[in-house]
Parts: sequence; structure tokens; C-alpha cells
Amino acid sequence: MIIIALVIIAIILLGPLQMQKKFMKMLYPREYENFVKVYAEQYQVDENLIYAIIKAESNFDKKAVSSKGAKGLMQLMEETAKDIAPKLNNPIDTQSIDTKLLEVDANIQLGTKYIAILLEKYKNTSIAVVAYNAGTGTVDEWIQKGVIQKDGSDIEKVPYKETNQYVRKILQNYKIYQNLYEPLDK
Repeated sequence: MIIIALVIIAIILLGPLQMQKKFMKMLYPREYENFVKVYAEQYQVDENLIYAIIKAESNFDKKAVSSKGAKGLMQLMEETAKDIAPKLNNPIDTQSIDTKLLEVDANIQLGTKYIAILLEKYKNTSIAVVAYNAGTGTVDEWIQKGVIQKDGSDIEKVPYKETNQYVRKILQNYKIYQNLYEPLDK
């Protein structure tokens, strides 16, 4: 009798948690997993960070175009993509970059390589995410002038309101993805 009561209590207590996790996975999906997995591994970036960026940038809308002209899942500007394209393991022709940005494969490859470059440069996820949004020139200037620290310890001091909110959103998404999907299915 006690065992049955414990099983019923366990079902009652664990049931809602499993339901909550399923619901959260619907809100925080891992769409385009085949591309994310390949490029995250190729460029040594945590898959969860890529999903966090895609979630915040386009909410998985492959045809997303911002008012500033950023395109695709990872919302890349054409000029940024042209700079990144030759650095890929399989370079993309920069003549067709405008249309390639709306292709899932190319966009994820370019965006993942770009965040990999930023992570290598700044050695800090928070600062790399700030640079993904505000640009490296701006971030370098902020660090040089002491507006923000290069270790990311005072990320709340990012002076651009949009970028400040953006980095918080990405980092929050990143934690959610880590909690929902760690350890990553291999």
C-alpha cells in the first residue's frame, strides 16, 4: 500500500515537470538541427548558443528580414556575410550572398562561423554576443574606453539600449537551451 502511494505521489509530482519541459521545448525548439549540429561542430561553437541566437534573431523564421536589412535565421547583414564567406571551410561566392542569406544552410554556416570568430577574438561569450549585435569596432571602442570590461563582468553597462536588451535575451535563451537539452544528444 505504501509503495502504491509513493508511486502515485511520484507521478503527481513528476508529471507536471515533464509536461512543463515538453511545453518549454515547444517554445525553445531545435529546428534545423542537421545544419546546426554540423556547423557547430565544424567551427567549435556550442549548439545551444547557435539556437539561442536563432531564437532571438528570427524565432526560426528562415525568411526573416529586419528593418536594417539583416537577413535569415541568424540575421546577418550582407556586408558581414561578405567578410565571413571567404573564411568558411567551403567558401560561399560573395556575388550571390544576398540570396544565400535566406537559405537555411548558408545562413547557419555564415552565422556560426561569425560567432566562432567573435568567440575566438573576445574569449568571452557575453562580449562575443554584444559584438554580434553592435559590431566589433563598437565593442573594441567600448572596451578601450572602459565602458565595458573585456571579461564581460559588467555587461549590464552596454550603452546601447537595444544591444543591452539583446545580449540579455541571448544569454537567457542560452541558459534555457542548456537546461532543456543538456547533455546534448550525440
